[in-house]
Amino acid sequence: MEEYGKILVFVMPIFLILIIIEKIYGHYKGEDSSPNMDSVSSVSSGMVNSVKDVLGISITLVSYDWIVSKIALFQLDATFLTYLIGFIVIDFYGYWSHRLSHQINFLWNKHAIHHSSEEFNLACALRQTVSSFVNLFTFLLIPAAVIGVPAKVIAITIPIHLFLQFWYHTKHIKKIGFLENILVSPSHHRVHHAINPEYMDKNHSQIFIFWDKLFGTFQEELDAIPPVYGITRPARTWNPIRINFQHLGLLITDAWRAEKWQDKFMIWFKPTGWRPENFETKYPVAKITDVYNFEKYGFQYSKKLMYWSIFQAAFTLLLITYMYNSIAVIGLPNVFIYGAFIFLSVYSYTELMDARKISLAWESLRFVFGIGLLIYFGDWFGIDASFPFATSIIIGYLILSLFITLYFTTTNFQKSKMLQSQTQKI
Repeated sequence: MEEYGKILVFVMPIFLILIIIEKIYGHYKGEDSSPNMDSVSSVSSGMVNSVKDVLGISITLVSYDWIVSKIALFQLDATFLTYLIGFIVIDFYGYWSHRLSHQINFLWNKHAIHHSSEEFNLACALRQTVSSFVNLFTFLLIPAAVIGVPAKVIAITIPIHLFLQFWYHTKHIKKIGFLENILVSPSHHRVHHAINPEYMDKNHSQIFIFWDKLFGTFQEELDAIPPVYGITRPARTWNPIRINFQHLGLLITDAWRAEKWQDKFMIWFKPTGWRPENFETKYPVAKITDVYNFEKYGFQYSKKLMYWSIFQAAFTLLLITYMYNSIAVIGLPNVFIYGAFIFLSVYSYTELMDARKISLAWESLRFVFGIGLLIYFGDWFGIDASFPFATSIIIGYLILSLFITLYFTTTNFQKSKMLQSQTQKI
């Protein structure tokens, strides 16, 4: 928990700087692929995902530690070669867990958030799941366990493997020469994120592209077919927590409505998007049928709301940075209470981004929760010892946030809603 938090304190600024550079470069080239509201939603998704991971809010049914203790034929030392072997096995693991997440209905719920952006940029790489509470795929690491790759090698390599997948989420890097035959490139991953029929469910590899070529899921990016991004059942919200559970909500509803018991059971394991017979007619769900002619979500919005949303994400990121850097000071169970406040914060301001009037209720709840924490602890989780007057700043922020939300949901609500509902044809 504490070690991973420290790593994120180091990594997060690097990611943000690269996102800003991409934004500036796109603006300079006249090819801005990072609309502000979309980027705020993506960064917000990354924040709640990282909080979930740092807090360890997931269950591993069978740990790698246990597997290696039972089936290892050798005991390898943590050498460079061992790390290389571990990295390749993790990439194999990543390919298959990624591919299955695209192909099985209930697994798609944990991955849909990553594809939900209708843009393709570095920020959307941060759209990661908070809805995956059980790790089902540890068995894919069996090849590493058999030859005795130590558990600490796997533990160190997995986050490195994840962070290395950030750079190729961009439109601005075209093809990378002979490395296209070895590594997953931006071109390969643009295909993966596209909803064009020619590109759907292709290029599942994460670092080495040869897995797709080996298992028949490779597709080159074609000049004649520019990728169009998103998901075929569009999310229609900036709220990452809502997006995380949309598909699960549909599965639960369809399973409840299904008349046949076999449909109630099999819906979870059928190919992604499968619904019982005639459900598309009886219980229609918005779906993109023409990828070249659909309405993007929230393309127009109030500039005031945009600037406020950027401020909210930035302030929340500062609060998260303090949390990650001070886990030992905050202690258990208080760090989980802190995490709950972060989740509530993101939910509240992204509801406002959607111009939902109920965002005022969520903000009021957050205000009461935040003030209650300050009264109970006497300051903000010991922050004043490191940053004098920080608690006073947080009190001022909570008050300001409540009143700004009140402003947008009353005097400016109708204008924001009207502007946000405008869309752009592709």
